[in-house]
Amino acid sequence: MSENVSPIKYFLSGGFGGICTIVTGHPLDTIKVRLQTMPRPGLNESPLYKGTLDCAKKTISKEGFTGLYKGMAAPLVGVAPIFAMSFLGYGLGKKLQQKSPDERLTLPQLFYAGAFSGIFTTLIMAPGERIKCLLQIQHGEAKPKYNGPVDVVKQLYKEGGIRSIYKGTCATLLRDMPASGMYFMTYEGLQRLMTPDGEKLGLISTIFAGGFAGIANWIVGMPPDVLKSRLQTAPEGMYKRGIRDVFVHLMKEEGPLALYKGVIPVMLRAFPANAACFLGFEMSMRFFNWATPNL
Repeated sequence: MSENVSPIKYFLSGGFGGICTIVTGHPLDTIKVRLQTMPRPGLNESPLYKGTLDCAKKTISKEGFTGLYKGMAAPLVGVAPIFAMSFLGYGLGKKLQQKSPDERLTLPQLFYAGAFSGIFTTLIMAPGERIKCLLQIQHGEAKPKYNGPVDVVKQLYKEGGIRSIYKGTCATLLRDMPASGMYFMTYEGLQRLMTPDGEKLGLISTIFAGGFAGIANWIVGMPPDVLKSRLQTAPEGMYKRGIRDVFVHLMKEEGPLALYKGVIPVMLRAFPANAACFLGFEMSMRFFNWATPNL
């Protein structure tokens, strides 16, 4: 990424990168949410899914391959503005800390800029995540509760107004601020290591740095993501104190390892999806730098 930040180019290129991310990674995101939210097996009962591969097999056998893309409409519609806002927030976060346009920021400063971007995305991300999760946990029922994203919004609004649609906003913020900080810091840090003389970014270095940025993002973001998924898919009134109640209940019933439920599909998804994101971002930035060098 260039040190000379153009927030407009970051905004547009981030949106394109986000679309690349969703198309690449949504099937494993569906598996992640299903593993995170599946009911606890009773005594002498087998779990609904034995793991990532079992979840994928059962989903495809019962719902077809398109079952893995359930709930994709909500993030796909919102993903361009979400990633656009994320990269815009990151660009602004960098710009606010720079004393001159070409100043090279330290790794902690890159982390702060990334965390700043998490604030930008939450207002758009939280309702989209709520809709996505509710659609993803419908395990091929004959008569599903929700017929699609619009139906989810209608039913949630009827049940609890706008507050119900935005349920899990604080949990989303708790996930996205530190995770986004790690995301952008890891990407730029690795790019600097692989291109120490500031030469042009290559395809391999972008894939490598982008993929590992995604992994770093989820190492930090996984525990709050589990809490967020539980909160957003729980019946109304189940967790009266929000994410605190989810955490207490999860620790009591399942223990600390439950905070990393669904980690395998997340990590399998993280590398290709985020490599695709940054490839899309860098390609778009190159196009805009060529087409509009003075923007």
